[in-house]
Amino acid sequence: MTNETVLPEPAADSRPTTGTRTSPATGPAAGLRGRLGYLDNLRAALTVLVVAHHAAITYSNLPLWYYTEPRDNASATGFVIFLAVNQMYFMGFFFLISGLFVPGSVDRKGPWRFFRDRLIRLGIPLVGFWLLIRPLLAIGSWPEYRKAGLSPLAFFLAGSDPGPMWFVEVLLVLGLVYAIYRSVRGRSLDQQRSAVVPDARVGNRMIMLLIGVLTVVTYSWRLVVPSGTYWPIVGLPTPYYLPQYVFLFVVGLLAQRRGWFSALTVRQGWAGLVMALVAGVPALGFSTVHGPAYLASVFCEQVFAVGVIMALLVLFRTRINRTGAVSRFASGQAFAVYVIHPLVLVAVARLIAPLAAPGVVKFAVLVVIAVPVCWAAAYLLRRIPGVRRVL
Repeated sequence: MTNETVLPEPAADSRPTTGTRTSPATGPAAGLRGRLGYLDNLRAALTVLVVAHHAAITYSNLPLWYYTEPRDNASATGFVIFLAVNQMYFMGFFFLISGLFVPGSVDRKGPWRFFRDRLIRLGIPLVGFWLLIRPLLAIGSWPEYRKAGLSPLAFFLAGSDPGPMWFVEVLLVLGLVYAIYRSVRGRSLDQQRSAVVPDARVGNRMIMLLIGVLTVVTYSWRLVVPSGTYWPIVGLPTPYYLPQYVFLFVVGLLAQRRGWFSALTVRQGWAGLVMALVAGVPALGFSTVHGPAYLASVFCEQVFAVGVIMALLVLFRTRINRTGAVSRFASGQAFAVYVIHPLVLVAVARLIAPLAAPGVVKFAVLVVIAVPVCWAAAYLLRRIPGVRRVL
């Protein structure tokens, strides 16, 4: 999500290093140069999906957002399906992309300078959200706290989880683990760079192995952390998806060395689409069952997630790979949008609250207004001296 974790300086990461043989089509250097198109565009598109996802919660009858409105059952059911489909893959996709350029950043900076920079670029927005944005989002409930005789401090501390910034929390932990790993491994930067695997291929067996491992680990994990679990202390809303987040982050780490993103074929992209279409309905339909049937549900979840990710990677790489002023602007503000979008969504939702319309109409109005406002606000925020350093 951040410029550092997803889009490092192209000169440092894209040039081949001594002793590394790369292929024009599939080598790591080619894949990193291609990022300036399709990964920028993909990153912006996924950020729009995050905004739409949280806009849908507003009208879903699920009390999982800072501001919600009760809606008719038909709209609410549609939103719940939309949310469930997104949840199966989109945050895992963010972790995959976030892991892609981490090895190159550690190559340039070393493990501990890398993590120090992560603390600045991720830690400051995390603390800023908790101190400034979170209380503003809860301001509508202040009259109830005051009526109950609670102090402003009690109001400030209530609901003190980081909200959507849980993603940043987890990225910080994963970055620390990787920094420790690279430090303990003790290899020089030249040795690390020479470990790049040229002419990579992504075989179908490799894909099925990933799905199989994800299924077994996720199923075992959910015996302890069942679906619907919420971790209030760290604010992690979906800890039952944690294996997918970690595994896809690791896949991103490996993909940087092996050029896997560039190696996916168009045929595999179409296969991913078929996988997603076939597995999507069973994954949703079996989600409430138990026993062996639940294992099948978890399997379908992972097939759907991997299939959608494959299809989108190939689609954006082959069809949506050009950059212009608009795409650079959209990608450049993406992390800032992620940080501030709850404030914009809640403000706009309250503004259009008097509108008498079905939930799906209000959702569309909210998204159409909030998306450009988010990007405009992010742009203005990043023009403040020093803000661009962390956003």
